[in-house]
Amino acid sequence: MSFWEITQQSLPILLKGGIISIELYVLTIVFALPLGLPIALGENSRIKPIAWLCRGYVALFRGTPLMLQLMFFYYGIPIIFGPEYSFNQITTAVIAFVLNYAAYLAEIYRGGLNGIDKGQYEAAHSLGLTSGQTMAGIIIPQTMRVVLPPVSNEMINLVKDTALASVIALPELMHKATGIVNSSQNLLPYFYAAVLYLLFTIVLTSLLRHLEGHFSKFSDRGA
Repeated sequence: MSFWEITQQSLPILLKGGIISIELYVLTIVFALPLGLPIALGENSRIKPIAWLCRGYVALFRGTPLMLQLMFFYYGIPIIFGPEYSFNQITTAVIAFVLNYAAYLAEIYRGGLNGIDKGQYEAAHSLGLTSGQTMAGIIIPQTMRVVLPPVSNEMINLVKDTALASVIALPELMHKATGIVNSSQNLLPYFYAAVLYLLFTIVLTSLLRHLEGHFSKFSDRGA
């Protein structure tokens, strides 16, 4: 095929795959960002079974490859529990990505929570605030400002990690690019896929920098 033929054939297919990659990305962010917080709080819990459970969860999902987790949820669960517990590709990918990224985010949140000065808790207690009020109104807002840069890094890494979903044949961008390359024996679709990943990353990085600047203004005012 000529340059223009492979371009005309591949770009519409790659864009459809890109939409699925974006769907996986958005669903992962929507569920993983809030899920990481209760896990982080659980790790710091004074109730030992809860702390052990949350720490074990984090160790498991941070200590094993995301690709392996994808294969376990897609191939392993139906084998272990029966075919009625099988999921389609997008559901499997969302479950694996959310559980994996929630573990990483939990560690970021935990670091932020542990970095808050203990005097903040004492001051809130002296004002008569409950533990829940202290956490929701004082500690967590400050923690979010602290953890935003490392959380932003994870959000950027997620753009590239969505390509791992091709291992379970999710028709996302990388899977589509590989299919076209195999059928056409031309590597140009990989180049176009790389450009699409790069564009998405550039746009996301710009948005996250704007968000960090927005929160830093509030932090400066608070100081």
